[in-house]
Amino acid sequence: MSSTESNIPKAALYYSPKSVWSAVETCFVILTVGRCRYEKGYGIDELDFHIVDLASGENYNPTFLRLNPKATVPTLVVPLQKTLSEDVESRYKAITDSTVCAGNMGGSCLLRCLQAIAEFLDKSRSAQSRTHTTSDAPAPTLTPATIAFLEKSKEVIDLLHSSTADPNKLWYFNARDAESLKSHAAEVLPVLTGGANALTHFLGEAESEKIHVSEKTKQFWVDKKASVQALLDVFSVAEKADNELSGDERTKREAYFAAVRSGWADAKTVLQKLDKAVIGPYVLGDQFSIADLHLSAWLGRVARLAHGGADDDGKTIVQKIGERIGEKTAEEERTKIGMYWERVRERPSWKKVYSGGLF
Repeated sequence: MSSTESNIPKAALYYSPKSVWSAVETCFVILTVGRCRYEKGYGIDELDFHIVDLASGENYNPTFLRLNPKATVPTLVVPLQKTLSEDVESRYKAITDSTVCAGNMGGSCLLRCLQAIAEFLDKSRSAQSRTHTTSDAPAPTLTPATIAFLEKSKEVIDLLHSSTADPNKLWYFNARDAESLKSHAAEVLPVLTGGANALTHFLGEAESEKIHVSEKTKQFWVDKKASVQALLDVFSVAEKADNELSGDERTKREAYFAAVRSGWADAKTVLQKLDKAVIGPYVLGDQFSIADLHLSAWLGRVARLAHGGADDDGKTIVQKIGERIGEKTAEEERTKIGMYWERVRERPSWKKVYSGGLF
């Protein structure tokens, strides 16, 4: 690379690697952004990568909130086109969907931001773009070219971004009985405890005026801490048998199991809609598109929650998901999903991202 090229400002991706927390908040963020990079042929040196330690609550730090006030990853910070010249001070902006995410800090907002990032990466490396590139790999367009396929793609992506399809919620609410709650707590508790400790710390710092933040940020921390505490109240007593629980603990456990049943009933409905929407073998037929980045990542997350593996074939995955959502005839009802799984797991991008297994 020439000295001139080396001084060109680059986009920076703030993300969490494949970890337990990554499997919660960014369960398919890393997959989708990572696959977009692979599918689009970006060079490894064309983006700066910054790990955000979600397990310690680094995403709640005021420094990170200045980049993304929603405290979600990934966050893609890009240089403004007019400041790409070396003789102009570079200015940056974060790629988020502020319209959709205003006042909404949940999983749907996270996925909307992910959609914006994936679309940006798709457009930024193409035959028409003026993006500086160090890669000579092909840069296929992943966005559909026709109105009909754009609408079909939007239909699937919107479904995956809906609150009923939220994979983060499914991860938290994936224990069906006292025994599975106990085993799931080993995975969930460190995440919840780390987040609660970070939020308590930042609220304390703000209260003592060691740090100065807006009232909006303080309220954001308060709301986040309340939602984390609600789950901590359930998982912190997971070792107790039902007959050892206090009245309040039993009520909260029963409410949790009711939420589990509701969440997976919603997942069943989403799968039914997907099976009708997917044309096959990919979402839009033979052409791999941006919708497939979202669907394959979401499906991989659900498969993991159903105890599926990256090496499982389509029939096995459909059976395992069917067992999780309570469908005895899943194999016959999910033929498109099974065929879809078979096709996407053969793509090089899938093998790269899932080389260590589903997450």
